[in-house]
Amino acid sequence: MLLIYGAYGYTGTLIVEECVRRGIRPIVAGRDPEALREIATRYELEMRVAALCAGRGGSDGQPGLTPPGSPPPVPHDDLRAMLAGVKVVLHCAGPFFRTSAPMVQACLETGAHYLDITGEIAVFEACRQQHPAARQRHVVILPGVGFDVVPTDCLAAQLAARLPGASLLELAFAGGGGFSRGTLKTMLLGGGGGAIRQDGRIVPVPRAWRTREIPFRDRPRRAVTIPWGDVSTAHWSTKIPDIHTYIALPAGARAAMRAFPLLKPLLAAPATRRLIERQIDARVHGPDKTTRETARMQVWGRVTHPDGRTVEDTLVTPEGYRFTAIAAVESARRMLTNPPEPGYHTPATAFGAHFVDELAAIAR
Repeated sequence: MLLIYGAYGYTGTLIVEECVRRGIRPIVAGRDPEALREIATRYELEMRVAALCAGRGGSDGQPGLTPPGSPPPVPHDDLRAMLAGVKVVLHCAGPFFRTSAPMVQACLETGAHYLDITGEIAVFEACRQQHPAARQRHVVILPGVGFDVVPTDCLAAQLAARLPGASLLELAFAGGGGFSRGTLKTMLLGGGGGAIRQDGRIVPVPRAWRTREIPFRDRPRRAVTIPWGDVSTAHWSTKIPDIHTYIALPAGARAAMRAFPLLKPLLAAPATRRLIERQIDARVHGPDKTTRETARMQVWGRVTHPDGRTVEDTLVTPEGYRFTAIAAVESARRMLTNPPEPGYHTPATAFGAHFVDELAAIAR
């Protein structure tokens, strides 16, 4: 049995629709009974209601990441009951820096496999720390089964296999279509600056720390470093010690990213954060159907060996949210029928480096 938590959000709804299209009848779940009832009635699905437990990391009292060395969050009885009889949880309720930890813990306690659609480095790292517990309890923890980070993770694994011993991995993506509410909240309120991996360790750097021209398939584009999830996951998938991740942006957006530290004190104020969240909820609706069906994302990657040899490649995927729905549902289907070995996984370690290529046939 598959349970989708956050099924009434922008991306969650797309995932439910993709499930139904493919003949999968998930349980839809979340904390808002009215929103759940609407989508459950529309598709004649079972619904379950439960809020996530309060954690330690959310500045507004929402669940958050558990600091290293702290006891894990304790899921409340409603959350445990919600997972009764569930084999796979597909967690879609972001921002995941607030919501992931209690759901992971609930899955560990109930024996359900955990999937999510995060792209946040801190969430990947927190999930990775649960690898021993997941193995012991025969649970798979697989975050990042959407556009964050399936195509980049698979491309990284393919490139690493073509150039054994590579010491530097660079990844970049370009595309358009806009953002969902959850993505924008994560980008604006997730805190922190940039990050790279250097000598095997995650190192903080300023936002837009480095700018370079990326040879995408259609044309070269200027791109800046961002703290994409592959800074965490690609190291697990490839063991490459140095990792940089980029996004292609116009000049104005690149300048805005560099100016972000000036706004950080303002964004830290709870009143400001609440105002931003209200504005996002009121004004942001995510890409429309036409955009999702016509837009494309481009992904580029390059690995460099210490002796100077390089290998690079590109791939093109459907628009990011459409790709997320396709990839997340296929990941859940595979987890239901033939899960990988218990423990923490990335998409490439769970399903192979060519998982992204197999998704292309589903997208057509």
